[in-house]
Amino acid sequence: MTGAGMMDCKEALSNAEGDFEAAIDYLRKKGQKVSAKRADRDALEGVVVAKTTPDGHRGVVVRLTSETDFVAKNQDFRTFADEVADVTLNNFPQSVDDLKALKLKDGRSIGDALDEQVAKIGEKIGIGQYERMEAPQVVAYNHGANRIGVLVGLSHHDEKAVQAGFDTAMQIAAMSPVALDRNSVSQATIDRELDIAKEQIRAEGKPENMVEKIAQGKLNKFFKDSTLLSQDFVKDSSKTVEQMLKEINADLKVLDFKRVALGE
Repeated sequence: MTGAGMMDCKEALSNAEGDFEAAIDYLRKKGQKVSAKRADRDALEGVVVAKTTPDGHRGVVVRLTSETDFVAKNQDFRTFADEVADVTLNNFPQSVDDLKALKLKDGRSIGDALDEQVAKIGEKIGIGQYERMEAPQVVAYNHGANRIGVLVGLSHHDEKAVQAGFDTAMQIAAMSPVALDRNSVSQATIDRELDIAKEQIRAEGKPENMVEKIAQGKLNKFFKDSTLLSQDFVKDSSKTVEQMLKEINADLKVLDFKRVALGE
């Protein structure tokens, strides 16, 4: 799942006493490159569908999961996923449980239809994730044959904002930022990144009195690479995403974003 070697994984799990996330941190501290796709098999495949209302004020993204790529590519399954997304957008439920209670065109609840899909296909089928958004302008983007769905909420509602939102959504799909800006990163994530950085620095043999300073430098790089507004804009790396937005409209702001992907 992580892409690390079997013996390295065995050592990591042993040191972490079976805690999977702690084992991943252990591998990272040892300098291992860890794959982002670490989910259980039943969540690896499926379809992600992002949609917005015609007025652009609301959007939803739904991840419908299956066990195999064979099912995910089946047209009946994809049509079903699209219908689920349409009903979800029209009703804008608060939670996955509320989503499952919604009625499809034929009168079945989504929950009952999912159970029927399981019986018909013989695989575990379910709602893996559901996100919703309201903003003056919401833009939806579906990437990679519906393997990633993105919603971006913007402060302005006009044609230029839509194009900026689309470019920003492609950025989010490609670069997977952890937060909007450094102030939006959780303290738990900051502590985790600092801990990993310090372990890496010590493993490189750096003096203890330099560890904190170097770790802060690594944290700043993490903010630059992993927060949306600070990232280099993928369509023009001479500017950041924030600079791109300001060039379009000095007052245009990203209010929120959601990224939903298979295998996460």
